[in-house]
Amino acid sequence: MHTPLPTFQHLIARFPTTRYQGSKAKLANWIWQQIADLDFTTCLDAFGGTGAVAYRLKQEGKHVTYNDLLRFNYQFGLALIENDSIHLKPDEVNWLLSRHPEIEYPHFVQDTFPDVYFTDEENTWIDQTITNIHQLSDPYKFAIAFYALAQACIIKRPYNLFHRKNLYVRLAEVERSFGNKKTWDTPFETWFRAFVEQANCAVFDNGCANEAFNLDAWVVPGEYDLVYLDPPYVSAQGMGVDYLEFYHFLEGLTMYDEWAAQIDYRTKHHRLQRRPSDWTDKQRIHFAFNRLFQHFRNSTIVVSYRSDGIPSEVELVGLLNQYKQNVRVEHYGQYKYALSTNTASQELLLIGT
Repeated sequence: MHTPLPTFQHLIARFPTTRYQGSKAKLANWIWQQIADLDFTTCLDAFGGTGAVAYRLKQEGKHVTYNDLLRFNYQFGLALIENDSIHLKPDEVNWLLSRHPEIEYPHFVQDTFPDVYFTDEENTWIDQTITNIHQLSDPYKFAIAFYALAQACIIKRPYNLFHRKNLYVRLAEVERSFGNKKTWDTPFETWFRAFVEQANCAVFDNGCANEAFNLDAWVVPGEYDLVYLDPPYVSAQGMGVDYLEFYHFLEGLTMYDEWAAQIDYRTKHHRLQRRPSDWTDKQRIHFAFNRLFQHFRNSTIVVSYRSDGIPSEVELVGLLNQYKQNVRVEHYGQYKYALSTNTASQELLLIGT
């Protein structure tokens, strides 16, 4: 039995805002409502992303394991799911935002990404700040600081993505039908402090030893009463959502010292070299789902997907029925993700017991 969640923490703790594409932050309460009647204590969020669903389960006193293959997402999981008590203090934030004569600051971002994503001054700030963050020995303080840096980078980007070289969109003195120039022009330091505060406010102890992993979903250790799967989505046109492509800059920051060797320099925006994935391949995604369903066949399986995706709703139900006697499907309605032009798609939640 785990310790009951302290009431005051439950009231104060809140999930931070996020502009991450595909985040389930706005759907987390609805997802919980669909599974609240299921009997489970231990659960795995196998494609954790921002951690919105894992965090919601943590709020309900569940023993939560967060996992994501991307290293920057894993830092979010450490900061918000595994971490139960560590905060970044104001004096530590001030130290992170200062230049220290005893530290030798590299200039990799300045040299590699001029006029790509951020201004020269901002690139200098990023090099300095990530170097200071690496001086933190506590993994949870590091994770909170990295979370704040990543969110600051996202919020200052047109479309909140790193999918192309388009700093000019932000700097051009023209009328805009999207974006917020005030948001883009707000200094990095201001955003960093704001996101540290949000992360600090999200930290709480739910009485369980929650964990975060950075692994392929099928090699996460442990057995779970319930497994939640929210894999990348392949559209009906066969286009996969490649989160590494969208957020390669953040992934690069997690491997700062090895970043140079991982870049595809043939691309104007200097993305990371592509990593083949079954989840972005319309020819392999059926196999990927089947493999996961088989692997987690002893757990209750909950799947988030889109009604207009590959596999189709009918195909997903058929795959899940191979391993689960009872499969029900819930529809959220016409939920539109940021930047999506598809207004006809419905959010699906498949529940196999």
